[in-house]
Amino acid sequence: MPRAVYVLALGIFAMVTSEFVVAGLMPQMAEGLDATIPQIGYLITAFAVAMAAGGPFLTVAVMKLPPRTALMVLFAVFLAGNVLAATATGYPVMMAARIVTGIASQAFFGVGISLCAQLTRPEVRGRAIAVAMNGLMLGTLLGLPLSTLVGERFGWRAAFWTISALTLVAAVATLAGVERLDRAQGGGGFREELGVFKNPRLWLALSTSTLIIGATFAAFSYFNPILTELTGFSTGTVPVLLIAYGAATVVGNTVVGRFADRHTVPVLALGLVLNLLFLTGFALFADLPAPAVVCMMGIGLVGVTMNPAMATRVQRTGNAGPLVNTVHSSFITLGIILASSLGAVVIDAWGLRAPLWLGAAMAVLGLATVIPDLTRRPSPASDASRTTKAPTPEPDSAPIRS
Repeated sequence: MPRAVYVLALGIFAMVTSEFVVAGLMPQMAEGLDATIPQIGYLITAFAVAMAAGGPFLTVAVMKLPPRTALMVLFAVFLAGNVLAATATGYPVMMAARIVTGIASQAFFGVGISLCAQLTRPEVRGRAIAVAMNGLMLGTLLGLPLSTLVGERFGWRAAFWTISALTLVAAVATLAGVERLDRAQGGGGFREELGVFKNPRLWLALSTSTLIIGATFAAFSYFNPILTELTGFSTGTVPVLLIAYGAATVVGNTVVGRFADRHTVPVLALGLVLNLLFLTGFALFADLPAPAVVCMMGIGLVGVTMNPAMATRVQRTGNAGPLVNTVHSSFITLGIILASSLGAVVIDAWGLRAPLWLGAAMAVLGLATVIPDLTRRPSPASDASRTTKAPTPEPDSAPIRS
């Protein structure tokens, strides 16, 4: 595996830690910025919306640059956003900082995943993406608790300064560990990049990713109140359970990465079926500690860990260019936004079990978007021969790449 893939994981870890930091320091930030808890919550929403809506535009702005240069530009924008957050004098400045960091983070995901494809052979790209995406899993496992610990001990501004320092370390590692390459391969000019979005199968693959992540985050967004109010765990136990959940995502991501290249669509289908079972089990047995924890760990194993297979499917259906990968990340973020917002609505109407049922419903819809590809799989040799260049439009009768 190229060294650069591991370096990209460090950059993604910094981005994800910044994304999560507000969730762990809401009371301190509310006091320091003279804001309410709901207003601080809007900072999380703003980050997600900025990722989904703004990331592709920043990707377009840097897509003509060599990959390493593009990554350094994105590091600079991301660093500026975190420094602005650390020095924010009021809520509006903090809101601007979160928007800037959200846009830069999404573009970094797109350029980084595209670079993984450029650096590796087609038959191991899923594994390479899994290695890079371990930065996301470790951000959940370590980034959130560590940034929360720093913020609680030294003040919330110290958490943003720590993320700024981590960003600098990741940028230096990128300069040292990522070789100088020409402009990102796998796509083409702006018109050619846009052209792949005419393929309806690409939109089907993108919608699958939205529903997979939505099903997972419908549960994850409300683990804390479910585990304390329904299952009966103490507030001190929940962080330990969340760390265990994060460890499960690291394991699941590694396993999925092993099979994502050869069995892309079957992996997605199996993951959705298992997630449906775990979400349903959690909803039915949320008041029983042992089954609830088993189902929670199961969601960690087969939920967000589908990322390597999701990215592989999108790249084979469209291309491995940075714009396609960034738009894919936007659809993933859309799943988070939909799940968390709809989860709040169904809780108000039907109680704390409702977001688990919402997640199960999204998993069923996700399966419906996978079935067309699952029933028309090509041979493994056909998949292995797929190049990273933008595909020529295929007739409707052509087999769907899985």
